[in-house]
Amino acid sequence: MSKTVLITGATAGFGAAASRRFVAAGWKVIGTGRRADRLDTLKAELGAENFHGAAFDMRDEAAIAAALDALPAAFARIDWLVNNAGLALGTGPAQTADLAQWRQMIDTNITGLVTITRFLLPKLIETKGGVINLASVAAHWPYPGGNVYGGTKAFVRQFSYGLRCDLAGTGVRVTSIEPGMCESEFTLVRTGGNQEAYDKLYGGADPLQPEDIAETIFHVATLPAHMNINAIELMPVSQSWSPFAVHRK
Repeated sequence: MSKTVLITGATAGFGAAASRRFVAAGWKVIGTGRRADRLDTLKAELGAENFHGAAFDMRDEAAIAAALDALPAAFARIDWLVNNAGLALGTGPAQTADLAQWRQMIDTNITGLVTITRFLLPKLIETKGGVINLASVAAHWPYPGGNVYGGTKAFVRQFSYGLRCDLAGTGVRVTSIEPGMCESEFTLVRTGGNQEAYDKLYGGADPLQPEDIAETIFHVATLPAHMNINAIELMPVSQSWSPFAVHRK
């Protein structure tokens, strides 16, 4: 029997790459995202028998519930949930930040993630599957302008650990994957489409690619059932830590 994975945020970046990786290995994929046209394109690429797209905004609880209730029979069994949908908005300091952007990050990265997880936990317990949450190195390592984004990813990591405690004895595995610099639409979204900022960040850095993260996700989901990786923090070789900031008078 082929397995099924539900991947949120499948319209680009990590989610699209992970969808391709799982389908290539014979899995069925449910991909979610706000952009229905991109889900349709991915469905045409991967095949309707392999990929089912569900278009909704992670901030809309009713839409999440309706999409899960409407899953075709061929995709109704869910073995793994990959909570990939998320975003960062803004790069400025907290004292000048846009509150609407803060709320959107919290509502998407935290509230949406816990909502779909809660809805799917009974299925995942039934299938003895697993949850992979995409956090970030920002969950550990703060940087100027990271404020609420880093806070949301710290929540994702801690929520993953809490799930491990609550799911003990069910056979359900939980992993927090925490990437560093990875080249994707992430920076364009964060900067409002600033291509110059994108090019400056990634230029000459040899960053991770979405396919690298997809391979990591797939590796975790295909480990023996008795193995759980609690967390994986990964960076490109070119990225490391900075000295402490010191303000001088």
